[in-house]
Amino acid sequence: MILTKKYNTTILRFVLFVTMAGFTACGPNKLRNTVIEGKKIPVTADYAATQEIENFVKPYREHIDKDLDNVLAYCPETLDKSKSINGWQTTIGNLMADVTFEKANKTLMAREKRNVDICLLNHGGIRSIIAKGNVTARTAFEIMPFENALLVIALKGEQIVEIANYLAKEKKPHPLAGMEVRLSKDGIVTGITVGGKPVEAGKIYNVATSDYLANGGDSMNFFKKGVATYDLDYKLRNLFIDYFKEVDTLPVIKTERIIQDK
Repeated sequence: MILTKKYNTTILRFVLFVTMAGFTACGPNKLRNTVIEGKKIPVTADYAATQEIENFVKPYREHIDKDLDNVLAYCPETLDKSKSINGWQTTIGNLMADVTFEKANKTLMAREKRNVDICLLNHGGIRSIIAKGNVTARTAFEIMPFENALLVIALKGEQIVEIANYLAKEKKPHPLAGMEVRLSKDGIVTGITVGGKPVEAGKIYNVATSDYLANGGDSMNFFKKGVATYDLDYKLRNLFIDYFKEVDTLPVIKTERIIQDK
């Protein structure tokens, strides 16, 4: 004969709870951070170690400085992006646009048998002046410290109109070459020419620019509508260094590319 016991359910649950709590309490304690402290340790605290680092770096620095400070050309007057010609162009912007246009056109023709029609860079990308006097490789690093690469984007005539409207709205002297935009007194686009000819809807125009702008930088989203992209594997900084090596004196270019009625 089997005897069974009838247990009180409430008491049973209480016993189980106490047992589990005991096991949990006996487990390993979890550590948590409550305070984080720190202190500054000057890198110059150990003069001997600092001097050792300096001695190690010195020959490399001297070699780089020698390359950067080698005179390549001469600039007859200071080219400054803060000094506009007519509110729409600057001498440094004109130079950079014209040089980029020339180098891009030569490279694209050699690789793709195509011409460049327009060059558009951004005013904010110019990070320094070109001072009157000697021009060096360091000058190129100062005006273009970024690793921006040269691209050519094939755009339709409709996007060229977008570029003109963008420039009119921005009211900034973005470097421009190969294209002329005419504005009314109110800043409305009244005429656009490329290579001296009116823009044609549907026609393809090859526009040289930086990879930053090609990806929509500075809200230049019209570049995203390109029908073809040509990566010329050419850093803009290297492009300017090559140009400086080729010329004796930098030109001061004051031609107007955006012309507003008065």
